[in-house]
Amino acid sequence: MKTLYLLRHAKSSWDDPGLKDEERPLNERGFRAATVMGLYFAQCGYRPDAILCSTARRALETLDQVRPRLAGKPALTIDKAIYKANSKALLEMVRALPEDTGSVLVVGHNPALEEFALSLAGSGAKDARERMEQKYPTCALAVFSLPKQPWAEIDWKNAELRSFTSPKDLV
Repeated sequence: MKTLYLLRHAKSSWDDPGLKDEERPLNERGFRAATVMGLYFAQCGYRPDAILCSTARRALETLDQVRPRLAGKPALTIDKAIYKANSKALLEMVRALPEDTGSVLVVGHNPALEEFALSLAGSGAKDARERMEQKYPTCALAVFSLPKQPWAEIDWKNAELRSFTSPKDLV
């Protein structure tokens, strides 16, 4: 069984209007939320084999708070394409994963990440899907299972949504 973790970056700062969007850092709330989610990863025993992360500063800073709490040493790919991706592009990135990768964490942005998650969810936790449909807040995590399915065959509505958790659920 393969596992897909979709983590939206934490809350970013708008304090410096001169920064390009991709350069915006996390704000204090974002750092706290990312730390909470990192602890949640550890508590749940989530162990991604690989990480695909956007080049945006806020995504990288989110990952910096989560990554030290992950078991093992997941292979890290920082990809500008994630920053600009739509849901179809995210699907293609996941389909391109090597088959020996059992689980992957994608750290990205809305609206693409939310659209990707909602489009993947074919079965699973109904209450989690309803909450995800209402809002995919910053630093929220959707966890999917792909039973006996190669990455190359992942498609819309054929992943099982196991959980959907935001930092507010944990504090």
